[in-house]
Amino acid sequence: MRPVATEGSITDDGIARLRSRIGIPEPHPVPPHYTVPGVDAFRHVAQAYGDDNPLWSDDEYAATTCWGGVLAPPPLVGGDSLIGVDEVTEVPAEHRDLMRGDPLRGVHAFYSASAREWWAPLRPNQSVTRRNALVGVLDKSSEFAERAVHEWTAQVFRQADGPVLSAQYRLMIRTERTKARERKKYDAVELRPYEDEEIAAIEAQYASEKRRGTETRDWEDVQVGDPVGPMVKGPLTVTDMVCWHVGMGMGLYGVKPLRLGYQNRTRIPRFFHRDDLNVPDVMQRVHWDPEFARRSGNPTTFDYGRMRETWLIHLCTDWMGDAGWLWKLDCEFRRFNYVGDTQWLSGSVTNHYLAEGGRPAIDVELTATNQRGELTTPGHATILLPSREHGSVRLPDPPGGAQNLQEALQAISNRYTGG
Repeated sequence: MRPVATEGSITDDGIARLRSRIGIPEPHPVPPHYTVPGVDAFRHVAQAYGDDNPLWSDDEYAATTCWGGVLAPPPLVGGDSLIGVDEVTEVPAEHRDLMRGDPLRGVHAFYSASAREWWAPLRPNQSVTRRNALVGVLDKSSEFAERAVHEWTAQVFRQADGPVLSAQYRLMIRTERTKARERKKYDAVELRPYEDEEIAAIEAQYASEKRRGTETRDWEDVQVGDPVGPMVKGPLTVTDMVCWHVGMGMGLYGVKPLRLGYQNRTRIPRFFHRDDLNVPDVMQRVHWDPEFARRSGNPTTFDYGRMRETWLIHLCTDWMGDAGWLWKLDCEFRRFNYVGDTQWLSGSVTNHYLAEGGRPAIDVELTATNQRGELTTPGHATILLPSREHGSVRLPDPPGGAQNLQEALQAISNRYTGG
């Protein structure tokens, strides 16, 4: 979203300099939206993506589950700027020169994919700490813009004086702007009104959806090929975007109103553009102002990719029931989801096996497809299920058996570098 004054190019030297930063922790650009999230925060986040599971917010209900109390909904345990006070508050002196500036300055970056892992539940009113680092830099060819760099960053989270909770990985694809402009990746998008019958079909799907809840889904009762879902989300409205921000905050750029907004503009002036009244406002306005969206090359306003990730999480947690554990989820953001679009979510079980330590697990292929029949968000999930033979879910171990956040970051970096 942020405009760049100069055209950049991808060079071997730039990639090498970027790779030299792998594993070096640095502070997150904005403080967490929730420093000590409680049940109200759990409820607000769940409602932001349309999830009303009482496991996230009802003490009396949650006490009857295998968890014995309320849990944070999975999207809260991570989520860019939702939680986590930085353990590292400034770049160590010995790394400051290395970490200064962008080795690929002027090279376009777009948020392409996300992956998540969860290893332990977050209970209400717990402080959470966080570490952030670049973990992978992959040199790729791109149909869209010839050469591209896949830049993976990781954020890992831990309950203060408690277990390592989760990780979130974010893929930014870096492409040269001039080459990207020479090619058109997307065809013209058809934006048309819905027929009454189409709205009725969407509402019928909403009416048919229900949570698995306290009805246990045992591992032995699941087979490869079993469906997950379906679930519908949409038609997307600006109201949905407003409700999203109520729970999720304003994101990575720390968007704020009035005098606080002015102070933010002095910090990141290039993120602000003038509107038709010559008033400076954030480029994030592309998500609710059609004119700002058209300036960015889109026909109208569109969602955040993170929204569709949380929708796929919702699909999984509704299907698996309260006794299951969502271990991993990844997804790609292949197409925009415009205001007025409807996403039809579905999944299929692709693997049924005992994971590390003999944990009963299943893998799921996930899809979000819009009303035009376009696949916008493919993904995968790994879910741990209770078993009549093997017993209740046993939580997974963090990578490398990490006991702290730096160990977790190192183990994750090793995945990308082959270390």
